[in-house]
Amino acid sequence: MIAFTSVTKRFGRQVAVDGLTLAVGAGSIVALLGPNGSGKTTTIKMAAGLIRPDEGRVTVGEPGRSTADPAARQLCSFLPQRVAFPDALTGREVVEFHRELRGTARARVDEVLKFASLNGASGRAVATYSGGMVQRLGLAVAMLPQSPILLLDEPSAALDPDGLCSFYGLLEGRKRAGATVFFSSHQIGDVERLADRFAVLVGGRLVADLSRDDLAARLADRGVMRVRLRQPSEALLARVREQAPRAVWSADELIVPGAAADRPAILDLVRAAGGEILGLTANEGRLDALYRELVEQEAHG
Repeated sequence: MIAFTSVTKRFGRQVAVDGLTLAVGAGSIVALLGPNGSGKTTTIKMAAGLIRPDEGRVTVGEPGRSTADPAARQLCSFLPQRVAFPDALTGREVVEFHRELRGTARARVDEVLKFASLNGASGRAVATYSGGMVQRLGLAVAMLPQSPILLLDEPSAALDPDGLCSFYGLLEGRKRAGATVFFSSHQIGDVERLADRFAVLVGGRLVADLSRDDLAARLADRGVMRVRLRQPSEALLARVREQAPRAVWSADELIVPGAAADRPAILDLVRAAGGEILGLTANEGRLDALYRELVEQEAHG
């Protein structure tokens, strides 16, 4: 539903996006990760047709049509990173204005205001809203047309826990209805919960494009088991290292990095070597650790 083909965008001498090739499949939720200045917002805006690439091609819909085509842009609903509305308008007036602009049914106004959960503030001026309330109003506006493609730039910014729950439910519901979602975020928790695929930009370059299965495979051996023993010994560590070469001692803990599937055999080996286990904890590999590694690798060439 969204395709970037060898896309480059410059602002003066600054290369914001560098040779990006990325496809977002129909009915999927794809998250765009990256540090500040990595090109995420520029990428989302190119998908929305608000910025034209200097090189390459961006298409949306099936069959793919250039984002220069107004009919293609009508398939999309866009939430910018910085949401702003006229201070003098009420929340309801803002939604009603955008409803008329997009030609959607009047009933949608009450539906999206209910989602926004403005706690009875839809009749108040936007000037009285908190940052989180403005963000909720922005999401309400983005959801008005029930577009097949949602382009969301930092959609969970400033949302409180109630707002996050509503946001998660909304995106999960839109996915069940067949919508395609392409969003950027700094919130790893949002990404892990919502996304089917994870694309990582660093310095405008795509450094990873992982499905959930790809991610699971990359994280499989990145977990850590910590085994607390009564009498740790170098002889026991040597035995464990025959099967887990990265195992180390830390105080009275045996720390064993690796896949969860290998842990039962390692624990059997510890017992066979005379180790008395006093406690055990295990943590699985996490997306945030892999993300930091990818960013650091790219930063160091």
